[in-house]
Amino acid sequence: MAIHVALNHKTIYRYDRPVSLGPQIIRLRPAPHCRTPILSYSLKVTPKQHFLNWQQDPQSNFQARFVFPEKTREFIVEVDLVAEIAAINPFDFFLEEKANHIPFAYDDWLQRELRPYLETEEPGPELAAYLKAIPRDKTPTIDFLVAVNQQLQQDIGYVIRMEPGIQSCAETLTKRTGSCRDSAWLLVQILRNLGLAARFVSGYLIQLTADQKALDGPSGPESDFTDLHAWTEVFLPGAGWVGLDPPPACWRARGTSRWPARPTPPPPLPSRASSTRRRWSSATRCRSPASTRRRASPSPTPRSNGRRSKRWATGWTRI
Repeated sequence: MAIHVALNHKTIYRYDRPVSLGPQIIRLRPAPHCRTPILSYSLKVTPKQHFLNWQQDPQSNFQARFVFPEKTREFIVEVDLVAEIAAINPFDFFLEEKANHIPFAYDDWLQRELRPYLETEEPGPELAAYLKAIPRDKTPTIDFLVAVNQQLQQDIGYVIRMEPGIQSCAETLTKRTGSCRDSAWLLVQILRNLGLAARFVSGYLIQLTADQKALDGPSGPESDFTDLHAWTEVFLPGAGWVGLDPPPACWRARGTSRWPARPTPPPPLPSRASSTRRRWSSATRCRSPASTRRRASPSPTPRSNGRRSKRWATGWTRI
């Protein structure tokens, strides 16, 4: 049975003097290939006097470009949307015969298309040692990916990290802890080093029961939970982009986009720190970095320990 979820995401920047805002690119609209139906969507921006142009990037992500002719003391971005969320089978996809087992090779034409998602960082000794421990025997592709995802969940403890940016793979493997974005980026690098195209993804995570106590806002059994969240997608011939989520040890099947997330911040002109406030549909919590966020779609949680959680595309992704 489907449920309708209303989400309100509001960010406020306030300044102690009138400031000039440069052109702002806001990437907070669901991806057109999102599997979760978006019943309604609106984007409101203050100052009210502005010029708006909707654009699309090479991955078909919507981008709202705002130009503000007048100075302002306040910059507000507010998103309201209603999504229809229903349970789906995350394994309901078809693999081409040659991709049924690991290892496999992409066709030459597909390799060219996926080149940006196959680029790897120079693996340090920590990542090299982790990769060496992964078995390379012929294994069913789905079993292999689920095993890698679950092993990473066991090896890397999940923490809420408020600092911006993403930890390096070496730092995450050394500390054995990381936020969702740290684990997602580590999994991206692991899969790429194994010859699989992978990308870094994010969107909204909604749970009827929160797995972590909210940093602010309502919290408790009657409160649902909404947050920005990051995960990984791998490209499988026949299935397309399929999601993996190390922190909750879940398998996600979805489509997405790419880029970092949140509206581009206005220039840091004020002498006193501006106040930033984010409000969500019910519970409030923000732990995703300003430097790396991306768009992705909703997903059911097969191993949810009794709670229901969904997500859908409204952020950005970066490769």
